[in-house]
Amino acid sequence: MSKISISAAAIEANVSIDTLRRWDKLGILRAERSPKGIRQYDLGEVLTLVNKRRCRTSGERHAYTVLEDAEPNGYTVIDLFAGAGGTALGLSNAGFEHLLLAEIDKHAATTLKTNRPEWNVLNTDVTTIDFSEYRGRVDLIEGGFPCQAFSYAGHSRGFEDTRGTLFFEFARAVKEAMPKVFIGENVKGLLKHDGGRTLATMLKTLREIRDPETGVGYTVAYRVVRSQYHDVPQKRERLILIGVRSDVGDTVYFPKERNYIVSLWDAIGDKPVSPGQKYPEAKKQILDLIPPGGYWKDLPDELQRKYLGGSYHLSGGKTGMARRLSWDEPSLTLTCSPAQKQTERCHPEETRPLNIREYARIQSFPDSWTFAGGLSQQYKQIGNAVPVNLGYYLGKCAQAILSSSNETEQSEQSNFSDYVEPAKLAEYA
Repeated sequence: MSKISISAAAIEANVSIDTLRRWDKLGILRAERSPKGIRQYDLGEVLTLVNKRRCRTSGERHAYTVLEDAEPNGYTVIDLFAGAGGTALGLSNAGFEHLLLAEIDKHAATTLKTNRPEWNVLNTDVTTIDFSEYRGRVDLIEGGFPCQAFSYAGHSRGFEDTRGTLFFEFARAVKEAMPKVFIGENVKGLLKHDGGRTLATMLKTLREIRDPETGVGYTVAYRVVRSQYHDVPQKRERLILIGVRSDVGDTVYFPKERNYIVSLWDAIGDKPVSPGQKYPEAKKQILDLIPPGGYWKDLPDELQRKYLGGSYHLSGGKTGMARRLSWDEPSLTLTCSPAQKQTERCHPEETRPLNIREYARIQSFPDSWTFAGGLSQQYKQIGNAVPVNLGYYLGKCAQAILSSSNETEQSEQSNFSDYVEPAKLAEYA
């Protein structure tokens, strides 16, 4: 559909211009710049958003789907730093067969083994694994190397942090196994960490990998992917690195954004019941005053000062405090605890943190997927996960790359056009 101005979109959709601007700012409505620099919108996308709000008001709920293909695709994968299995399940749903999953955390490893007893799960330090035995056997290596070292929420120490050095274990796995494709995942903050030098070092490391026998290496590209446009009811941005071995192809594919979002109402509007954290009474009294989609600024100034304490005078970093989610939008990025003061994720209607099942649905785990350990361990596993449906779309990207080198599948390449798109030139830089 053609793009139209914000004023025209507001008239056609019968909403205010301020509403459209707010949706744009929240990242649930996309705008493109015209040749004259004017922000323009897809009317169909605007109408879809408006319709979702009206459906919610009337009680209608469009339950979203955990994406899954009916048949295996014939390709194999190794999953490193597998966590609770968000990416692993997504790749499995896209048809990949797992040769190995590595996870050092005992609770997360138990989660993997409990839900998929047929998977080869190693509860061990990745530094102890020899990947050379998988050379010639594995098509894809995927790894969400620990991201706390590069996160704005942490100390941002990068390679000075031992967790940051685990990137080099990911690179070692690629070098020893020489898969046809690799996918790395991290936080968006990696883009600017240390003035961009950290990412540049990673790209250089991966591009310098060569097969000692054939001399083939990898073409590598990266992109920030927004989960809310990939069938995930959550505004979660991740930096994705994808490499393709030079004898396989020279084009990297990334997930193509959908022209719709999945709202919190779609995901948890039926209010699934499960264990969850609770607020202390004093915090509950504060959050009782916050409207859906609101946060601490909706409180009277006296209560703002009391609740925020010393943070009241800080210039930024407070938007997650006393935050209540909205039914009509995807959730904010989930953290490892929905009740912490800096990163509250209060239910849109009830004054309580999101429970475990709600947390899992927002990460697009199926209701059948259970999590091991105590309550805090379960929240941690879910909060650290890559959304399952995003993992599915990453699997379609890898499959598109792999099939491009397979003559029997080249004729089916057009089937991927609904899911993936080639990287832009700047994303190879």
